[in-house]
Amino acid sequence: MRIEAVDFFYLAMPEVTTDADGSQDALLVRVAAGGHVGWGECEAAPLPSIAAFVCPMSHGACRPVSASVLGARLDRPEDIAAISARVAHDSMDLLQAAHTLSGIEMALWDLLGRHRDQPVWQMLGYRRSEPKLPYASLLFADTAQETLKRARKARAAGFLAAKFGWGPIGTGSVAQDADQFAAAREGMGADAHVMVDVGQIFAEDVEAAAARLPALAAANAYWLEEPFSGHAYEAYAALAARSPDVGIAGGEAAHNVAMARHLMDFGKVRFVQIDCGRIGGIGPAHAVAQLAVARGVTYVNHTFTTHLALSASLQPYAGLADHRICEYPADPRPLAVAVAANPLRRAGDGTIRAPEAPGLGIEVATRALAPYLVDVEIRVGSRVIYATPPLDG
Repeated sequence: MRIEAVDFFYLAMPEVTTDADGSQDALLVRVAAGGHVGWGECEAAPLPSIAAFVCPMSHGACRPVSASVLGARLDRPEDIAAISARVAHDSMDLLQAAHTLSGIEMALWDLLGRHRDQPVWQMLGYRRSEPKLPYASLLFADTAQETLKRARKARAAGFLAAKFGWGPIGTGSVAQDADQFAAAREGMGADAHVMVDVGQIFAEDVEAAAARLPALAAANAYWLEEPFSGHAYEAYAALAARSPDVGIAGGEAAHNVAMARHLMDFGKVRFVQIDCGRIGGIGPAHAVAQLAVARGVTYVNHTFTTHLALSASLQPYAGLADHRICEYPADPRPLAVAVAANPLRRAGDGTIRAPEAPGLGIEVATRALAPYLVDVEIRVGSRVIYATPPLDG
């Protein structure tokens, strides 16, 4: 097969707010080859990601992503890796390239799996799709009392784990944050996993992050996620050395395998969290999962958007029985809900698995997405280099 077309669809809620909620817009990718279609999703700002695919070449190492993808052969998983390697080399000075490629790469796996009648995880070499314990991925509320309500709602919905993130954490006093942690624990109950994500709020300030460790330990937090900037490896290592009880987690900011490896080796994280929509797709995420196994680090998916992205995020570690916890978007915006015609439902025991169906196993509900489609046209001079294609085409 040869890749015949790569189409992008910029979707957005009618109003996008400053909430740290990545489900307010989305960039879906559709790839066509050999009579088959595959879908993927970029976890990035849609417009610059589209531009990275079509932009004019600046020089030999700053070519559009399209130059490495369109017309490329797609018959084996190795072909996907070869396309990724060409993008990395020929678009190395186009910093949005990794984000743009991520959604395309997912779609290539989806398409190839459909062509071969195999789920992606099987093509990655796993013998079975192991059950994962989904945690409800939620935001901290403005007040501890509201956070308590959100936690109780998640527990009532059957979640045995929940992660609370962002919101006011790190912007006020240590005591105020402690109240938030305690509220999350109270609402979820003593037997649930409770995790805390602070969204890089402390930059590289180890002392500010360490000041929250006693309250996190008192709330029996399973991990503290992204206390620092994604490349602040020294800060991660320093905090990890001071946190025997609460594991330090990070990795969603990794845009390539090396960044994730450095976070494990130099940052000493106990949990490495990889977003297939940022790191370059499923193949690089699978490589990180294997590195994590070798290092005794727990691999966790990162996804906060759609069930298309959720399925993709499960594939790299679907067969790892000991790496069991997974992020699950528990309260996404209507746009994100509309993407999958067949979302991943929790089983009676509360677990989920990567689908057994070919490819990613998700059917994109194109008609349901029409109200969210943002029409985009990119011109260079008088020439139109991109226009939104028909969603049902």
